[in-house]
Amino acid sequence: MLAKLKIELPASVPPAGNYARARSTGNVLYLAGHLPDSAGVPQFMGKLGREVSVEDGYRAARVAMINSLGTIKANVGNLRRVKRIIKLLGMVNCVADFVQQPEVVNGASDLLDEVFGKDVALHARSAVGMHSLPRGNCVEIETILEFE
Repeated sequence: MLAKLKIELPASVPPAGNYARARSTGNVLYLAGHLPDSAGVPQFMGKLGREVSVEDGYRAARVAMINSLGTIKANVGNLRRVKRIIKLLGMVNCVADFVQQPEVVNGASDLLDEVFGKDVALHARSAVGMHSLPRGNCVEIETILEFE
């Protein structure tokens, strides 16, 4: 499906601190927050409602999820092993009165639907506004999933 979508997964980049990019217990994989970096180069910098449009925030969430898929593949070996996406936490760096966090985080959720289909991709989700995010990125996505 990734080839059809013209998506090339990045190699999982090392964490930026004293933590793991992903940890599993049993058949549940917990991912650390992933940013919309490309080859380690920050993109989509700034706050929604000021420097970043909702459309660019949506694209940023999509890129963050592509980066997450790279980490998932590195940890479970093959994306076909993903049984279900359990939960997403979408954090949106935004101005105080910004209220379109769900529309931004849809970029990640919509990509999961495209890659896995609704049966696997349908997940619980929180989309929240943040005062700031690492290095000034506009979004960060955490994922919890079950794999076979």
